[in-house]
Amino acid sequence: MVFLLFIRFYYLIAKLSTIYLLYISLKLFIIHDLNIMIRKPTVSGLFYENNSDNLKKSIENCFRHELGPGKLPSLNKSTLESNGELDNFHGNIVGAVVPHAGYMYSGPIAANSYYQLVENGFPDTFIILCPNHTGIANGSISVFNKGAWNTPLGNVNIDETFANHLIADLDIVESDFSAHLNEHSCEVHLPFLQYFSSDFKILPIVTSIQSIDLMEKLSEGIARVAKDLKTRISVIASTDLTHYKPKTIAYKQDALIIDGISSMDENQLMDVIEKYDISMCGYGPTIATMSISKKLGASKFISLNYATSGDMINNSQDNDPEVVGYLSGIFV
Repeated sequence: MVFLLFIRFYYLIAKLSTIYLLYISLKLFIIHDLNIMIRKPTVSGLFYENNSDNLKKSIENCFRHELGPGKLPSLNKSTLESNGELDNFHGNIVGAVVPHAGYMYSGPIAANSYYQLVENGFPDTFIILCPNHTGIANGSISVFNKGAWNTPLGNVNIDETFANHLIADLDIVESDFSAHLNEHSCEVHLPFLQYFSSDFKILPIVTSIQSIDLMEKLSEGIARVAKDLKTRISVIASTDLTHYKPKTIAYKQDALIIDGISSMDENQLMDVIEKYDISMCGYGPTIATMSISKKLGASKFISLNYATSGDMINNSQDNDPEVVGYLSGIFV
């Protein structure tokens, strides 16, 4: 009798688990014709406006902000290809470092990187490398390899060809939607890109393990696939810098991080982070982006602007508040 009750209880739990997983799947994805998977936004209305008109205005404000570039960029569409046809991608900016907090905190700093990316012209695909804030993942490196992502500004298609070639090329990379379930650090970048164009694809990658060896393997794979497929890419390292330290400490620690990135030496950056125990969430994506950029011809990092959340909200009641650091910069 007890055994039968246990079996019934186990069956009930299994059934409820299945229903819960189905609910989560429906919450995250809309499936049309059982072929097209669309990831719905999870932080619209939280990190950025969930109304398209208000979102566009907030993006414009980020660009015009005193800590932003001061004006809106124009998408470069004037580059001539060797065959005489117009192309919209200079290819000068191989990678960028961009923060991923709410727009009210890091949006103007992020706008500095996006100003340069837009003026540079859009590639075929933006590779967006992110840390894992949720702790959910099936493996070390999780690729969203199917369908599209939705924001209030519309859908952005996944570069499925690039994604699947990367998965086939590297055994450390796998198709894993769970890691992207409630992860914000890719999603927040999309409206900045969508404001200027819909003619690009993305490849969202979550790095749950950020060891330098793993990031080097990832960078080798991405650079190799880009060359094999002749896909023009720009890589976005999605990261904030020091987290929840007094502003004076954040400034000092983040200056060391910026020096580490500017050295174009992955080991030097890693040494700084480990030596001073700096809470930079996306150090792995930054290391990988640096490495990919060098493999694709970049020779230096240009720091565009830096500020903290304390600078953004101008908290005059606390002379040394705990803040988060934000950096924008490009690899060229």
